[in-house]
Amino acid sequence: MILSSIIPQPLARLPWRLIWLVALICTIGVVTLYSAAGGSMSPWALKQGILILAFAVAAIGISYIPENFIKQMTFPGYVVILVLLVLVEAVGFVGKGAQRWVDLGFIRLQPSEFMKPAIVLTLARFYDLLPTSDIRRWRGLWPAAALLGVPWALILVQPDLGTATMVLLGGVTVMFLAGLPMWYFLSAVGAAAVAGPILFSMMHDYQRKRVLIFLDPEADPLGSGYHISQSKIAIGSGGIFGKGYLNGSQSHLDYLPEGHTDFVFATYVEEWGLVGGAVLIFCFFMVLRWGMGVSRKAKTRFGQLTAAGLTATIFFYVSINLMMVMGMAPVVGIPLPLVSFGGSAVMTVMICLGILMGLERQSRSRSPLA
Repeated sequence: MILSSIIPQPLARLPWRLIWLVALICTIGVVTLYSAAGGSMSPWALKQGILILAFAVAAIGISYIPENFIKQMTFPGYVVILVLLVLVEAVGFVGKGAQRWVDLGFIRLQPSEFMKPAIVLTLARFYDLLPTSDIRRWRGLWPAAALLGVPWALILVQPDLGTATMVLLGGVTVMFLAGLPMWYFLSAVGAAAVAGPILFSMMHDYQRKRVLIFLDPEADPLGSGYHISQSKIAIGSGGIFGKGYLNGSQSHLDYLPEGHTDFVFATYVEEWGLVGGAVLIFCFFMVLRWGMGVSRKAKTRFGQLTAAGLTATIFFYVSINLMMVMGMAPVVGIPLPLVSFGGSAVMTVMICLGILMGLERQSRSRSPLA
């Protein structure tokens, strides 16, 4: 009641507890980027802050889009993104050894980022339209597998193993929650295990090195294993309470590569220690808990699958990055959302949060559907 009397009714209906949690995570990110630059707002902290504010406003705008409109635009949107992925292969911009962007003149667009939430929406819509009796039949698998497999393959050949992995995990999550038989997934895991050596031989050299270094981090501590070794040193040297803000030696002395992007968690924990790291992880946990609550309360099958899939997408962002910087997973270039520098991850997560906020509001304002 107090909140409603202070701010306009449309804004009062926003999930402010979530917004404050996200604001805290973003603040930690900007503060860490300020430190990673040696106590300067440039080149990362100021730009990141502006991006966060812009995409946060966009997320709030997305939250007011009706669920029915999202349903109607899901398949056309998927097709548009798929066409853009094909254009990437044909005329895409090459940067850092990968062809992932379409140069539109005024902006370089990375279509694969849009596919992360789009694949969740597309598969959720597919299973929303599919009769319940058909879910456990063959027709409940092959169209969904095709919808997921085509963009996954296009992204994988860019090459962008990290984004391809995120798209695959998000799509498989929706398929699993839709109720497909468990033996489908067990068979896929078995097939992947058998095909593992073949897939390994098809990887690029740098990708094979990442896998080998993950299996034996000490094999090349000054070469391919340098990132992981320095990340572990930074995290371990932080101790319980950290070295203190602006006192992270690994990042400030440039021992820690990519300390503002993929390995930003190591930069943060070195200065804030185990306590600071636990606070950040707890904040992410509360965001994920809220997202799964939206899925449980959703009144439509589309809403339930979409909310769970988008929440899982954020979960995979966080979990894979944390395992990566601690040497528990190969380095696949997945940033820590809202903390690592870069607009792509911020955009994707804000789109997910915007849709989730919209589903949460609409589930409170409608009666259960038959």
